[in-house]
Amino acid sequence: MTNFTEEKIRHTISIIVDNESGVLARVIGFFSGRGFNIEHLTVAPVDTVGEESRITVITICTKHIAEQIKAQLDRLVPVHKVGDLSEGGDFVEREMALLKVTGRGSNREEALRIATAFRAKTVDSTKDSFIFEITGKTEKVKAFILLMEDVGLVETVRTGVAGISRGRDGLL
Repeated sequence: MTNFTEEKIRHTISIIVDNESGVLARVIGFFSGRGFNIEHLTVAPVDTVGEESRITVITICTKHIAEQIKAQLDRLVPVHKVGDLSEGGDFVEREMALLKVTGRGSNREEALRIATAFRAKTVDSTKDSFIFEITGKTEKVKAFILLMEDVGLVETVRTGVAGISRGRDGLL
């Protein structure tokens, strides 16, 4: 008898929903009620009148579980469309973070060098601190945060991941 276990991989699931009270709670309740962990979560309106929103959820699970998640989410009202960007070919995903770094002298200079190397923007500056904005893949954001810890990182705020498929077709 062979013991086969399917590999767990990262899935970027996009969900188009009505932009109304309680929808996010229902989607999150679906995940928590079934014991599925959410690694990242973003929500924002996707149309100009604010009637629909896109919820992007990053979860780590098997392909089989991801298929179950999509099928069950698709049955939730008011979900309009569900897609797993991870299985649909090429897609672009990005995360944004703001980091407050304090320090003087060589630590201040090193913070600026690191920010330049990572193409982070300086969005605020005082005599004793910087606030940097960085956008990129999650791995890039994590690496930037780790390096800033050594030069005076005080606080970090992250948006979570947003993703979209490449090419002509879209989720909408």
